[in-house]
Amino acid sequence: MRALRFGLAMLLLVFASAATPAADPPDVRVMSFNIRYGTAEDGENHWDVRKDFLIDTIKAFNPDLLGTQETLVFQRDYIRQKLDGYEAFGVARDDGREQGEIAALFYRTERFEKLDGGNFWLSETPEVVASKSWDSALTRIATWVKLRDRRNAAAPPILCLNTHFDHEGKKARLESARLLRSRVAALGKGCALIVTGDFNADDGSEPYNALFGEADDKPAPVVDAYRATHPDLTADEGTFSGFQATKTQGPRIDWIGASRDWKVLDAAIDRTARDGRTPSDHFPVTAVLDR
Repeated sequence: MRALRFGLAMLLLVFASAATPAADPPDVRVMSFNIRYGTAEDGENHWDVRKDFLIDTIKAFNPDLLGTQETLVFQRDYIRQKLDGYEAFGVARDDGREQGEIAALFYRTERFEKLDGGNFWLSETPEVVASKSWDSALTRIATWVKLRDRRNAAAPPILCLNTHFDHEGKKARLESARLLRSRVAALGKGCALIVTGDFNADDGSEPYNALFGEADDKPAPVVDAYRATHPDLTADEGTFSGFQATKTQGPRIDWIGASRDWKVLDAAIDRTARDGRTPSDHFPVTAVLDR
């Protein structure tokens, strides 16, 4: 009798477990952060003074995916050292190795398995190392990784791309947006898409519309995550702080894009400050995505 009761109890436990729905895969937390290149003569805002504040800001949001801009090799290495459990990917724009700024992508290794990755230059010859075109003042690069979500293995992979558009060249920004759109669509076939970057262009500008607007009667591969959750334009959306916490006016030049198979749960401009100063001369931007 005791054996029969035990067997019935085990059978009920099996049925109860089967009836319990599996937990939904967790959301994906994304941050884009222009960290300001570490050799700039910024005085009281120099990298050595603010680097731990910057790390604290990243940790407070706790991103699964982090795209950084203006990242020099020693900054990449410092961030990787201070952020436990992340891997970094990307090459420097001036030689395809370690000279110049990196559009570095950091991803949480416990969460993601890297399937593929690469870089291309924002030029008419994207595969040519250190190439630049149009009216660009500087060499510019885009870095991408294709990731499998270990917590949602049945879902399509994620293509995450990070970049930094030219600060002077108006035509370069427009052509870079067109190039980015075509590359995201090609590289990201069969993938969920995430785009991060400092685009040096405002909401509604030609580059913005080239990336997020309709073209040839086709919708863009990605939508603006911030505008998806904040449909009304306001005066306090500026993302260039110049290290001043109160400088919230001006253009929103840092964006996160997401394909339509994501649900944007939240998107924000991180206004973290201490004693009136910010951890970089840009405010980081964030998005929380679900699928």
